[in-house]
Amino acid sequence: MNRPIAVSASILAANLGNLERDIKRCEEAGVDRLHIDCMDGHFVPQLTIGPMIIEAVRRFTKLYLEAHLMIEHPGEYIENYAEAGADCIQLQLECYGTRRASCRRWDQWPKEIDEVDVPTLRADLKKIRKLGKKAFVVVNPKTALCEEVLNDCDGVLIMSVNPGFSGQKFMPEVLPKIERLKTIFKGDIAIDGGINAQSAPLTVTAGAHVLISGSYLFSSPNFVDTVRHLKSLA
Repeated sequence: MNRPIAVSASILAANLGNLERDIKRCEEAGVDRLHIDCMDGHFVPQLTIGPMIIEAVRRFTKLYLEAHLMIEHPGEYIENYAEAGADCIQLQLECYGTRRASCRRWDQWPKEIDEVDVPTLRADLKKIRKLGKKAFVVVNPKTALCEEVLNDCDGVLIMSVNPGFSGQKFMPEVLPKIERLKTIFKGDIAIDGGINAQSAPLTVTAGAHVLISGSYLFSSPNFVDTVRHLKSLA
């Protein structure tokens, strides 16, 4: 039997001028988590949200907050995001290893690696857990899984678009990673990027049970029905 579906709303697609209103809509619709994309303009092209925004969001919601750190040197900022109120801190695998030649400059994207610095990544995952937070590893579409650290994390987030922009098209070539995780990993299996009525069933069938949705969810004419539909896929 499939696990229950958790819906995580990516607030990058919300109306940031009325963020509290949109978060209340999420609560009323039955959204389980809020996904907060923290970008530094180096790991990804965009510059977005940092700990201060998470701290502000924490004041007006009790929803589970996921801080997805799309930033360079994420280990240096773990305490900041934990103190701001994040319940889960998600680290990009590509921050832990030598970048491929095509993406070594700060202005070359997406970031990709072939070999992982396992000891450093493991130490940062343990740091997150020691602070009482959930630790996730995030994997870009063309980066392979790092199975060596699965016992050190609470979840794996598979990116089904190249990170940095909302509204991109789902990349079905990531589905085998989810299928592999389903056979070897007992923690959360999350998917982010292009999740909509067509792609979500494919990811659930493959083994994902945390669906992160931004543009599809926040542009929906009926927020409640959209959340209900995603949860029904279990």
